[in-house]
Amino acid sequence: MTTVFEALESNVRGYCRYWPTVFTTARGAWLRDEAGRDYLDFFAGAGALNYGHNNPVLKAALLHYLAEDGVTHALDMSTTAKRDLLETLRDVVLVPRGLDYKVQFPGPTGTNAVEAALKLARKVTGRIPIVHFTNAFHGMTLGALAVTGNAAKRAGAGVPLPHGYPLPYDGCLGGVDDLLWLERAVDDVSSGLDRPAAVIVETVQGEGGVNLARPSWLRRLAEICRARGILLIVDDVQMGCGRTGPFFSFESAGITPDIVTLSKSIGGYGLPMALVLMRPDLDQWAPGEHNGTFRGNNAAFVTARVALRRYWSDDGLATATAAKGERVRRALTELAERFDGLSTRGRGLVHGLVFDDASRAGKVSRAAFEAGLLVETSGARDEVVKLLPPLTVGEDELDHGLGLLAGAVEVVCAG
Repeated sequence: MTTVFEALESNVRGYCRYWPTVFTTARGAWLRDEAGRDYLDFFAGAGALNYGHNNPVLKAALLHYLAEDGVTHALDMSTTAKRDLLETLRDVVLVPRGLDYKVQFPGPTGTNAVEAALKLARKVTGRIPIVHFTNAFHGMTLGALAVTGNAAKRAGAGVPLPHGYPLPYDGCLGGVDDLLWLERAVDDVSSGLDRPAAVIVETVQGEGGVNLARPSWLRRLAEICRARGILLIVDDVQMGCGRTGPFFSFESAGITPDIVTLSKSIGGYGLPMALVLMRPDLDQWAPGEHNGTFRGNNAAFVTARVALRRYWSDDGLATATAAKGERVRRALTELAERFDGLSTRGRGLVHGLVFDDASRAGKVSRAAFEAGLLVETSGARDEVVKLLPPLTVGEDELDHGLGLLAGAVEVVCAG
C-alpha cells in the first residue's frame, strides 16, 4: 500500500529510505517507532543532537520559556533570550579560551553560516577565490557547494560553481607535502591562482569519510594563511560543540581561525540555529547587509544557553567524550583486526569503519538497522560506516551499540 510519504513527499527524501520505519518518540540515545520497537541512535541527527533526544534539562528550560510566553521569533531584535545566550557564550566558551570573536546570527542552518562566512571574507579582502579541500562538505546552497568536493552533490547545483580552488586534504597524497602547492602558488604571480580571500577547512571531514587533519598540518595551514593575509575559516558545523572532545574541534591544534561557523548542536535541543564567529576587525557588515527571517530563533537561544551552562562550565563532558572515544576506537580496531578489508579512524565521538569493498558499508548499515541500531555511511563512495552517538550516551548503551555493530559486520563480512 502506498504511504502518504510516498504519495506526497518529494523523491529527494533520503534517510527514510535507509531506515524504513515511522518513528514516534525519542529520549536520550533512543528512538521508538510506531510498532513499539526501540532503536539505539548512533546518528544523532547528523550531529545535531550531541546532548541526546529530548534532553530533560534542556526540555525543562524550553517548556518554562514557552509557558511564560517568551518571544519565539524576533529576527535580529534584542531579546532577553539572546542577551542571556551571548553573555553565556562569552563567559563559558570564548573568554576561558582566550578567543575574541564577534557573533553573527545568520539563517538557522550550517549552510547559511558558511554562505555568510564566504560572503564576509570576500567583502573584507576584496578578493574572490576560496581555497577548499578534497572530500570537503560545507552545505547544499550554491556558495557552499562551490567549496564542496563531492561530485554528485555539486552536480545537483545545475549551474557552474566557480571561484573555488580544490587542494588535497591532509593525507590525500600519501605523505607528499600537500600544502606546498598552496604556499608556492599563492607566492608565484605566474601560478594561475589569484590570491584567495580565504581557505575553508574541516578539522575532521565527517561527510567526506571521517578524514582527520593532523594538528601539525592545521598549524602549518594557519601559518600560510596568516603570513599572506588569507582568512582561515574553520567549518565546525558538525565537529564543533564537543564532537571531537574539546568544544571547538580546532582547539587541539592550537590555532585561532579568523572565522568559525557553528550550527547543528549549538542549538542544544536539535532546534535550528547557527553562528558565525569572526575577529572583531572583520565585522565590516553594514546594518541589514546580510539577514534572514529565521536568524532569531529564540527558543534555540534558550536551549543553547542552558546546554552551554550545563555541559561546558567545566571539562567534564570533554573528558568523558575522550574516554568514550577511546572505547569506540578499541572496539572498531578489534573489528578491523578480525576482518580483512577493514580499517578505522576517528577522534572523540566521531569514528568511521572503512571498507575496502564500499558496497559492504551500506550492507552493514542495513544489517545494523535490522538489529536496532542507526548508523549512516559517508565518504566519496559511501565506503565508511560513520558513528555519531550522542555525547551523553551511557557507557552501557555505547557498549550495546558497538555490540550490535559488530554483529552487523559479522553478518556481512563473515559470509
